[in-house]
Amino acid sequence: MSLRKRLEISPAAFQIVTRVALASLTIIVVTGAAVRLSGSGLGCPDWPKCFGQVIAPAKTPAIIEYSNRLITGIVSLAVIAAAVLGWFRKPFRRELALIAILLPLGVAAQAILGAFVVKYKLNYGSVMAHYVLSMVLVDAAFALAWCATFEPGDRPRARDRLGVWCVRALFPVGVVTITAGTAATAAGPNAGASGTGEHIGRLHFFGSDTLTWMVRGHGTLAIIFGLSVVAVIMVLRRPGGERRAIKPLLFVLGFLVAQGALGITQWLLELPPGLVWFHVTLAVLMWLCVLWSVASAGLLEGELTSSTPAKA
Repeated sequence: MSLRKRLEISPAAFQIVTRVALASLTIIVVTGAAVRLSGSGLGCPDWPKCFGQVIAPAKTPAIIEYSNRLITGIVSLAVIAAAVLGWFRKPFRRELALIAILLPLGVAAQAILGAFVVKYKLNYGSVMAHYVLSMVLVDAAFALAWCATFEPGDRPRARDRLGVWCVRALFPVGVVTITAGTAATAAGPNAGASGTGEHIGRLHFFGSDTLTWMVRGHGTLAIIFGLSVVAVIMVLRRPGGERRAIKPLLFVLGFLVAQGALGITQWLLELPPGLVWFHVTLAVLMWLCVLWSVASAGLLEGELTSSTPAKA
């Protein structure tokens, strides 16, 4: 019996693998934020070892930082499993196999970028890039898990061109809003390390007013995002509108309202790390709902995919 035959994996089993990969990549974003916000970003001043040791010393920042690295190892196993098993799924689907390959490549890039984050003492640019790449990986993992859930042709194509494109337009608005949030954190007091004696550079292009400017900008973008979600829901609810994305959009709206209340609270309390971490966690969950919304809106009639042969 050939190796391919021995390693054949069913669609249902592959679905589980992709969901584990998505969950692990989501968790590592949240734990990575905890490392920074707990002041443990330089808990291990070298990489990949910690103070030159394979096992971190008994210091809280070192344990927190090194634990996150160990979690990355678990994440690596999950994404490698998805990448390998994508080629042994029966029936084989090329688009799933290709998307799955992106996951371990992205995690490898994250590991390299993480080394630069440590080397350059949590420079805000490298830290922001680290977070953005994490979210890109979440996007890819969600796409893989969603596409693995349905066989080609399982979901009917949408006919509401306006509604579907309105939902898709929320994606870039959300990207800008979240990116502004990372910049606001980079300008704030939670720079990522405490008690290390290291100077941690913060975003400061407006001097002492940078944090206020970034927080106001982020808040304004969040309001625009929320109003955009309301507008899109209204478009979808019109006669003839494609309503499949309404439910996930309501979740997006709920998270945005919660984020707004939390954001105001944490600003009034002078940005306590715990509330900022909760804010980041809600942002990740909100973003998953944005991806759910775009996926739920579906493909339009006439759009080609890798599973749809082009007509001559």
